Amino acid sequence: MANNEFKELGTEDLQYELESAKAKYQKLKFDHTTLGLENPQVLVEVRRDIARIKTELRSREIVAMNAEELANRSKIRNRRREERGVK
Repeated sequence: MANNEFKELGTEDLQYELESAKAKYQKLKFDHTTLGLENPQVLVEVRRDIARIKTELRSREIVAMNAEELANRSKIRNRRREERGVK
């Protein structure tokens, strides 16, 4: 699926898609280990879909945060940057 298709789905649908994509990835990984896949690039595509879904879910969480939660998030991000030595 493309990014814009994920944006059109509801949060519950995204959760369902995430679970099904994870299950599909595990099955493909097992099949690839035992039998070998005709096209192993499918593993990469499914893994990227999982990442896209997680990114969309996280962006929705951030949009739903109130001002206090956003301020706290910024403090945490700044502290992590300082720990890494990045400004």
